[in-house]
Amino acid sequence: MADDPTTLLAAALPDDGGRALYLTVLREGGRIRAAEVGPGDREALGRLVELGLLVPQLVDSSYSAVDPRAVAERIGADIRRVGARLLTEADQVPEQLRDLTHAYDTAPRREPSLGRARVITGKAEIRHEVAQLTEEFAGEVLSAQPGAMRDAGQFAESLVRTGRYLERGGAIRCLFELGARTDPGAVAYAAAATGLGCAIRVLDRPFKRFLVFGRTVAVIPAAPDLNSAAVVDDPATVAFIVDAFEQLWHQSDGVNWAALAEGSTEPDAPGQIGRLLAQGLTQRSIASRMGLSERTVAGHIARLRELYDAETLFQLGWQMRGARDA
Repeated sequence: MADDPTTLLAAALPDDGGRALYLTVLREGGRIRAAEVGPGDREALGRLVELGLLVPQLVDSSYSAVDPRAVAERIGADIRRVGARLLTEADQVPEQLRDLTHAYDTAPRREPSLGRARVITGKAEIRHEVAQLTEEFAGEVLSAQPGAMRDAGQFAESLVRTGRYLERGGAIRCLFELGARTDPGAVAYAAAATGLGCAIRVLDRPFKRFLVFGRTVAVIPAAPDLNSAAVVDDPATVAFIVDAFEQLWHQSDGVNWAALAEGSTEPDAPGQIGRLLAQGLTQRSIASRMGLSERTVAGHIARLRELYDAETLFQLGWQMRGARDA
């Protein structure tokens, strides 16, 4: 049998035909004669005998049912034995790669060092570094990506890396500029990435480009032309960058990227907010439900209050409910 415990379990269990034949044997008192087994059940009979759920009786050419608990105990012991061996082999993997790990750690770095930052020059080298950091640091990637969107080839490469990172249990949050909503390439990428589980919002104010991996390492521009980047691992500096990202994220707005990719327009935000207010939701609850920042929701509410000449949220909700009912 295969060493994969899942495959081992599947191979050790009866199929539907075998289960049906075993139940038939039990209904017959726990024994069945060979002559009573139809041609269509011969294969299932052989499988049950192989698994030990039926035992042949040579004296009268019959088969007797065996307690499944005994069979389950034997199968479980086999799987546990294989699992223990695989765990032992897994523990040996770091030792098997020790020479490669040592070579990686002692390999010369071409980038000059500035304090606790490594400066990398060249966009190809930067992409290589980002790919390595994505593989090395689990947890969460925070990405602020203003400016022009990347070409189709880089989008495809990024999607593959994004999917692999999310499959390993990671999380990704990304900020785009507001103009990304009208950029076909950005919309296509964001729709695909959010479909994989990535969270992408837009921000209607200028911000800098940076990346944070596992809240441990940050990549920030080292030159205005973005042709060099600094890789920073100083805890205080990285914590500062993470805090900056969280503030930007709080101010950003969610986008229905899938709807935009299909050529649809997003639902009317003021109308949605009005309906939720009429249902009695608070400003914070509305922001959470719609994936918007509280600042954006507050702006919509201020305009609605002016439109309905309402002094309080309760009054606004009441008036909007009445208008909706009318």
